[in-house]
Parts: sequence; C-alpha cells; structure tokens
Amino acid sequence: MHTFNDYSPAEKLRQELDAPLFNPLLKKWVGKGELDYEVYLKTQQLLSLQASEEERVSHDELMFQVVHQAQELWLKLGSREAVEVVAELDRDALWAASARLERLVRILRSLEAELGVMETMTPDTYQVIRRSLGNGSGQESPGYNMLRKASEGLEAALERLLARRSRTLLEVYSGGGPDDLKRLCEQFVDVDEAFQGWLYRHFQLVRRTIGVDRSVKALDGLPTQVLAGRMTLPLFRQLWDVRVELTAGWRREGGHSPGARRDGCMEGAMSAAAYAAPARTGGGCPVAHAGFTPTRGES
Repeated sequence: MHTFNDYSPAEKLRQELDAPLFNPLLKKWVGKGELDYEVYLKTQQLLSLQASEEERVSHDELMFQVVHQAQELWLKLGSREAVEVVAELDRDALWAASARLERLVRILRSLEAELGVMETMTPDTYQVIRRSLGNGSGQESPGYNMLRKASEGLEAALERLLARRSRTLLEVYSGGGPDDLKRLCEQFVDVDEAFQGWLYRHFQLVRRTIGVDRSVKALDGLPTQVLAGRMTLPLFRQLWDVRVELTAGWRREGGHSPGARRDGCMEGAMSAAAYAAPARTGGGCPVAHAGFTPTRGES
C-alpha cells in the first residue's frame, strides 16, 4: 500500500524526469535515445554513467560524480588541444597556436569554476560519500596525467621554436625582444597560471571538506599537507625562472623620482633604441625601460 509521501510533488517530478519527455515544439519524445542529438552525443550512455538513486549513499553523490566526470572530459579536451598546439608551433603557425592556447586557458578556467559547485557540499556529507571511494586519488586521474604529459610536449615545442629563431627566453623578454614570441610565451604563462589556479581551487576544496594537516591522510595515504607544494609546481618552469633572471639584472638607474615631471616618456617608450640605452639622455625624461636591461649574474 502506497503512502502519501510516495506521491509527493517531488516524487512525482522525479519519476517524470526518469521517463522520456514529450517536446511539444518538435512533437517528438525526447529521452528514448532515438533522436539525432541523442545518438550523436550518446546521451543514453552518458546519463547512465552515474550511480542510480537507489545506489547513492547521499543525494550529493550525484553532484560528486558528475563534476568529476566532467573534469575528466575537459582534461581530455585540454590535452588534445595541446597536441594541436605542438603541431602548429612546429610548422610556425603562430596565429593558430595563439588562438588555441587561449582556448586551453578557458578550458582550465572552466575546470576551476566547476570545483566551486563542489564547495556547496558540507564536510559531514562528504565524509559519508568518502567511505565508498576506496583508495581513489586525483593522482589516478587519467585526465590529469594526460595533461601533465601534454604539457611536456608543449614545452618541448616552444624550445624548438626558440631554437629555430635563435632566441633565448632572456632575449625574448629583454627590451626590444620579438613581440610575436613574447606574446606566445605570455600565453604559455596564462596556461600555467590557469593550471595552478585549478590546483589551488582543489586544495581549498580539500581544506573545506577534510582539512589540510600532516595528520589528515588522503585516501591514497598521503598527508593532505603535500597538496600545498603540488599546487605551486609549474608546468613550464623556464618561463617562471626567466623572471628571476630579469630581476637579477634590474637597475634603479633611469627611473624617476616620485613627483618629478615625466614629459615625453611615452615617446621614448615607443623607440626601439630606448631599450638599448643604459641611462638618462640629455632630455628631461629618462629613457624608457633603461633600468630593466638584464645583466647576467648581478643583483
């Protein structure tokens, strides 16, 4: 015998969502897996990859699975886009590579944003879900490992491009360096920063759910404290190291005293010769960027 709760509005809606739905505009039933949209995207298989309502240990387990499965799909896409960037760089198609790097940045930012959905789960709820996850770890993620491998290919392709142009990173970033290579290198940094932003968001998620401490072990047995170090490991270390090298060669000379007149500064900044001069010229404005000419081994 059914109780009143069996036919509550929520239960009725739940049952309706589990069945095919009639689309009055198309005058077709959607959800049977027969329409072109459903066949192309394999929606029946896709939507059956999560635990059923009867199997879930918590309602939030559906969110947990969907977010992680979506992350794997984005990571797969990101790694394949990286392969195309490698091919484009190797044939010197820099415009195409630049556009694709922008796409990769947006993919990584989508990954970070998705983790915000997970932050709506309270620690006590996750503790329940966690009991059914075995020893699962983010290090086991195929998508994460594919992206790390793809980033190695990206770095190697950038090195080949610089070698063909007979440029070092220090030369690219020095005043008057080639703008096309500088722009490309900055997009590599954008990718790396977005990747680290995703890892930082994950770190914060772990902090919110189980805590970060040497006494708190992840399911793989490692202390959650190690995540703090992982999230700062760059994909493209050389692009970060060159900042240190540039700063080592920085000089105060050629700047302005606070409050001093700066007439004509932008005119100087637009001149390629401005990057080579060591200090002030005879005019009232110091030569733009003269204080940033890198010198190896000096601080």
